Amino acid sequence: NLTKKGDFRFRESPLLTIVQFAIKNKLKSTMESRNFTGQPIYAQITKYLSKGEILRQSRSVGGERYVKKFDGFQHLLVLLFAVFKNYRSLREILTGVNTEARHLWHAGFTGPLKMSTFSDANNRRPSKFFEAVYKSLYEKFGRFLPDSRDYEWAQKLYVMDSTTISLFSNVLKGAGRNPKIGRKNGGIKSHTIMKALTGVPEFIRHTAARVHDHVMLGMVKLPKDSFIAFDRAYIDYRVFEKFTRRRITYVTKMKRNLTYKVLEKCYEKGASDARVRRDDIIEFRKRLKNGKVLVHKSRLVEYVDPHTRKRWQLLTNNMELKDSEVIEIYRRRWQIESLYKQLKQNFPLHFFYGESANAIETQIWVVMIANLLVKLVKAQVNRMWSFSNLVSLLRHALGYYYDLVPFLENPERVAASSFVGGRSPPGQLQLNLV
Repeated sequence: NLTKKGDFRFRESPLLTIVQFAIKNKLKSTMESRNFTGQPIYAQITKYLSKGEILRQSRSVGGERYVKKFDGFQHLLVLLFAVFKNYRSLREILTGVNTEARHLWHAGFTGPLKMSTFSDANNRRPSKFFEAVYKSLYEKFGRFLPDSRDYEWAQKLYVMDSTTISLFSNVLKGAGRNPKIGRKNGGIKSHTIMKALTGVPEFIRHTAARVHDHVMLGMVKLPKDSFIAFDRAYIDYRVFEKFTRRRITYVTKMKRNLTYKVLEKCYEKGASDARVRRDDIIEFRKRLKNGKVLVHKSRLVEYVDPHTRKRWQLLTNNMELKDSEVIEIYRRRWQIESLYKQLKQNFPLHFFYGESANAIETQIWVVMIANLLVKLVKAQVNRMWSFSNLVSLLRHALGYYYDLVPFLENPERVAASSFVGGRSPPGQLQLNLV
């Protein structure tokens, strides 16, 4: 009997059925990628997130109060997806998330997403919840981040700085004078401490932009015998004296208007680093409000930058370090500047998904979580990726069903081996039925 299927006519027979089955299995085996996985790349990136633990953290800060479906885990998944995709508005997030819902489903998103639900969650769910998620991830997986130890103090070195993010509205008080025309926009300042070896923030605190940096230095809690480098905006003699009593070494740049007394000159021509022009033991005195005089003993190292020919004056309370090591410690402070630069270039920190202070802080914390996840993924791969190129590749491939590590090791080979587009895959059996 002749049976019509499509545009072809063929006779049904047991032998033909066997041939059809063999051809079907051949096509299936040749068209499937060897690097295929049952999870899209986004689901593999978010495997570090424990749903049960995250929901417990959300409940502990009241994030699940009056919530029916869009819980803290769903909220985090949507925000992370928006940050990775570099979405700039709520409408863009809504369109992108609902379009890619089947890929987010593998990560745990149940969807669909509504504008009112998402907007209310940004304003009502406390930013402390996202802060707790970041800290728990860092405590759990921070030991897997790569490090390289070249100095004895390198493992104990922390760097501290702040960055100001301008806002379109005056939600948080901005810094500087009021403009002659119009009104002054608000700003949020992110104070950050990170370990120099890992390049991932360990301590983050958000304040209004007008809050001075030295206020945050008193909140710093570091282990004994650690090292910290920061800019001259953090100079505070009272905190410096606390560091000295706790055997914490600080290195900072000296302000020009500081008054001090030279106690001892330690510079020896020929014995010191060639860049060094001065190495003195000095003493600062400051009268406190209660009438007492605070005395702090420090070390002043002055050197000339061989590239710019500028003179730099550094302060430290460590009298035993070599002058070259003091210079190197302060030089590594610029790693935190590089961190701010890569965050602002690769993640949405110029446009915010809400106008409340809570929504703004939430987005910054989610950016920090995304940065930590990218660093953890990068640590699994032997191939040397720049941060920007890695984020760009992940952004375009979040919905692809590739095994993450082999894909990042050789994305060209993995993409070519799984190509099933206009041309037939290599070795595919061709049928010409008449």
